[in-house]
Amino acid sequence: IHCQEGPAPKGQLSTTRRRQRLAAAVATTVPFSATMSPVRLHSSNPNLCADIEFQTPPSHVTDPLGCSTEYMKLQEEFCLMAQKVHSLLKSAFNSIAIEKEKLKQIVSEQDLTGHNAQVAHLRQSLSQALNQNAELRSRLNRIHSESVICDQVVSVNIIPSPDETGEQIHVSLPLSQQVSNESRLSMSESVSEFFDAQEVLLSASSSENEASDDESYISDVSDNISEDNTSVADNISRQILNGELTGGAFRNGRRTCLPAPSPDTSNINLWNILRNNIGKDLSKVSMPVELNEPLNTLQHLCEELEYSELLDKAAETDDPYERMVLIAAFAASGYASTYFRAGSKPFNPVLGETYECIREDKGFRFFSEQVSHHPPISACHCESKNFVFWQDIRWKNKFWGKSMEILPVGTLNVTLPKYGDYYVWNKVTTCIHNILSGRRWIEHYGEITIRNTKSSICICKLTFVKVNYWNSNVNEVQGVVIDQEGKVVHRLFGKWHEGLYCGVAPSAKCIWRPGSMPTNYERYYGFTRFAIELNELDPLLKDLLPMTDARFRPDQRLLEEGNIEAAASEKQRIEELQRGRRRYMEENNIEYRPKFFKKVIDANQREAWVTNDTYWELRKDPGFSKVEIPVLW
Repeated sequence: IHCQEGPAPKGQLSTTRRRQRLAAAVATTVPFSATMSPVRLHSSNPNLCADIEFQTPPSHVTDPLGCSTEYMKLQEEFCLMAQKVHSLLKSAFNSIAIEKEKLKQIVSEQDLTGHNAQVAHLRQSLSQALNQNAELRSRLNRIHSESVICDQVVSVNIIPSPDETGEQIHVSLPLSQQVSNESRLSMSESVSEFFDAQEVLLSASSSENEASDDESYISDVSDNISEDNTSVADNISRQILNGELTGGAFRNGRRTCLPAPSPDTSNINLWNILRNNIGKDLSKVSMPVELNEPLNTLQHLCEELEYSELLDKAAETDDPYERMVLIAAFAASGYASTYFRAGSKPFNPVLGETYECIREDKGFRFFSEQVSHHPPISACHCESKNFVFWQDIRWKNKFWGKSMEILPVGTLNVTLPKYGDYYVWNKVTTCIHNILSGRRWIEHYGEITIRNTKSSICICKLTFVKVNYWNSNVNEVQGVVIDQEGKVVHRLFGKWHEGLYCGVAPSAKCIWRPGSMPTNYERYYGFTRFAIELNELDPLLKDLLPMTDARFRPDQRLLEEGNIEAAASEKQRIEELQRGRRRYMEENNIEYRPKFFKKVIDANQREAWVTNDTYWELRKDPGFSKVEIPVLW
């Protein structure tokens, strides 16, 4: 605003005054310091144009605040301080952003490192699993290929010894019965590292099947088969060597299916049978024959040896802790066959009943006897070149309305002569649920303690976990092998119907796994392949077995063949014969003495039954046909 000298015209004076008043108003609104720094206003407020020119107010215009020097200094200091704070904040934000990026980089590197390690571990585990899968697949293919040709025959030329005269003997042997001392036949046979039940029995050697380090072995027929281990296959081999057996007498292998499926039991009202026996011992209660399976308790004791390969492996293991692991696996394996068997019960043996089983493929011979009727006690003895196994078990059955408990009393015993070991352990409780209605299922629970009575270096505890509200895992088994100081050497876990593992998951090693079930097992009492073979009566055995053998029991045989009506009639007749014998002995004060077992007092001051070492001697000479045997049926 420019003030002109001299008097102004009248109209122009009013305009000049208005301009002066406007300048004064602007000076009042905008601080004086702002008029001195137009660029600062622009920097703090982008909406203001930096090109605006602020003219110096006229000297005669008075600042409303007095335009004091002190006020101007405060304004300038405030602006300088704001600039410094702004710079500091900007620097701090920049530093935080840089540190944030560094932290992100470090975290990502750590995650990448851990991820790489995890991926490497997973790849290693996957590689191991694939290798095991490929190995198992190759073994299954080999077993399948062998099973396809198991009924074929091979020609064998048996060369007589120098002491014998005559021409070479030419015979045809089934592949399942290639037994010869002189021809030294051998074949490769697969052995699973989990000791699976073999589907094809190729070797007839009595005790030569051993697992080697590469988990395969060659089954060679022994040159010095023990005379005590006389079996059908051994007898056949000797007759072949002597030229006494013609080609048609060979067995074609053990049977793979029962003659008839299990009967329909839906029409049986169990409540009418059991309602008056709640809380009582059911061993004294007679059941309909349809509720039985065509095996008895003596044969069940033999069924516990289905995985005897575990004992053979233990007999070749130098580490005492690993031997204990294998013994524990064997103890657990004895329950695997019961998983599909909750729908039926075994026959109760009559007093004096026996059972014999010679397994050339497994290398053991077994016999058992019912040594007491009240209380019912079953005793058995099994031996091979690697181990000796025996037990006597007292069974108590109790019905609780919806379930039935089976309480075994007794000990199981195994000795390994090579190391001088003597292992003992107990059995757990068995319970069958939904007896009256619903789907029946079987459960085992309790604790097994395995001790080596010849060495205190370690013990094993196996817990069969009971299903409850807090634990829904059925059939679970947990265990530990503990040294003398109480330190855990090995941890065991698994399920008694699926397998047992040693170590910590997922790197644990499978010690044992049950074999696959046969076709249509549900229709045939849930029997395993081993159970199907137990009651098979080979024609060549009839003259060698005592008439008290369970395979001659008529009611059991008729049930197996599907003749339910005749089986029920025979069962009633056999039970009445036993009652008559008992009354006769009581009236004449006659004490029953078992034929092949004797009562002893063990180290725990408990009565036990052990073999009297006469069974195999009598079988060989003079033979059971010339021995006085009680008539049981």
